[in-house]
Amino acid sequence: MGTLIIDYGMGNLLSVKRAIEKCRGDVYISDNPNDIYNAERIILPGVGAFKDGMINLQKKGWGEKIKEATLKNEIPLLGICLGMQLLANKGFEVEETKGLGLIKGEVRLLKSIDNLEKIPHVGWNEVEIINNSYLFDGINNGTDFYFVHSYQFIPESSNNIVTKTPYCGGFVSSIQENNIYGVQFHPEKSQKSGFKIIENFLKL
Repeated sequence: MGTLIIDYGMGNLLSVKRAIEKCRGDVYISDNPNDIYNAERIILPGVGAFKDGMINLQKKGWGEKIKEATLKNEIPLLGICLGMQLLANKGFEVEETKGLGLIKGEVRLLKSIDNLEKIPHVGWNEVEIINNSYLFDGINNGTDFYFVHSYQFIPESSNNIVTKTPYCGGFVSSIQENNIYGVQFHPEKSQKSGFKIIENFLKL
């Protein structure tokens, strides 16, 4: 039992694992979808392209297992960076690709305003809390987190928006639908504030 980090060949899993351990959480990494039945909560990390992420998830058999665990069994899930984007209905990186469809929305390229903002968006930036979420309990409005991304999650409903970040006209930087959470930033790289996000998730 503990927190499962899904290994589907995308991203630095060990940095997420170390962050959870620093927060005194029980954690294990697995590339076996059947291990999801032992999980108290799930983390879907990821760095890379939307299409590659979905191909790897489906090839390894994770897609339906994740849906069963989160929608039927109501196990909390946190998607990080690409992991958040994969929660969408579809993404438009490389070509239109079907996502997990756990939170209604789509993933599209960030758009620089007057070509003044660099893409990819790399570095520290603040979050503006739009809707309350337990994930951000104890986090002040305007707190900085660490980002590395070129694409953004555009949810169908504003009710799913937890935070936005003032870059490229303002993009959605975290989302929630019941027991399913997503953050575009990397909490494992965001020092004290990021660890607070992880600690909150571990209490779910």
